[in-house]
Amino acid sequence: MTYKEVASKAGNPNAARAVGAVMRSNYDPSIPCHRVVASDGKMRGYNRGARVR
Repeated sequence: MTYKEVASKAGNPNAARAVGAVMRSNYDPSIPCHRVVASDGKMRGYNRGARVR
C-alpha cells in the first residue's frame, strides 16, 4: 500500500505525511513499514534501509 492508502484505511486520507513520520520513527521489525511504497511506486528507505530482500 502507499502512504496515502494507509492513511485512508486509518480514517484520514489527507494524513499521508503523518504515516510517513510514523514509519520514519518505527524501529519495531514486527511492523512491516518496508512494505509501504510512495505514490509513484518507488521504494522508500525508512529505518532498516531500502534494500529489497
